[in-house]
Amino acid sequence: MAMSLRLRDDQTEALKQRAEQQGTSMHAILLKAVDDYLARTAQEAIVRKTAKEQAAKWGGLMDRLK
Repeated sequence: MAMSLRLRDDQTEALKQRAEQQGTSMHAILLKAVDDYLARTAQEAIVRKTAKEQAAKWGGLMDRLK
């Protein structure tokens, strides 16, 4: 799916310079940034879900140990 992304001028310039330094395209850098974000937030969601499940499972025991 195609989409437009509007960056500030300073962001565009910094991204352009970084792409040139790395010998890649601005597009490739943005795709990697999106992939990294999605992977990171997916992992955070798994940790939150697991923490809630474990708190529910062991909450009574933890209360008794206080």
